[in-house]
Amino acid sequence: MTEHADTAQIFKALAHPARLRILETLEQGEACVCHLEALLGFRQAYLSQQLAVLRQAGLVGDRREGLNVFYCLMDERVPMLLRLMRGKEAAHVDHVSPAAVLPNCSCPRCRS
Repeated sequence: MTEHADTAQIFKALAHPARLRILETLEQGEACVCHLEALLGFRQAYLSQQLAVLRQAGLVGDRREGLNVFYCLMDERVPMLLRLMRGKEAAHVDHVSPAAVLPNCSCPRCRS
């Protein structure tokens, strides 16, 4: 792919409200799919579709731990891009941290 095609793929991945919410959550730290599901209120299948687009664009990566797949940011430009998109007035967005223990999540972090 050319540099322009790579850039276009990144902006295409950023051009979706659900993917932006996923990135903003992962900006706070690594999270598994079931944790993202509990945090964001999206169905697992929908999250997987959106994470696949972000992974294909090189914005997120994953690692498997037992039955769980954990996602994290892979492109160091993502936090800066999110801040630029939010603008000066909303430089910081409060989110529940992916490290929080959630009662409706079955991941190892929340079960222990």
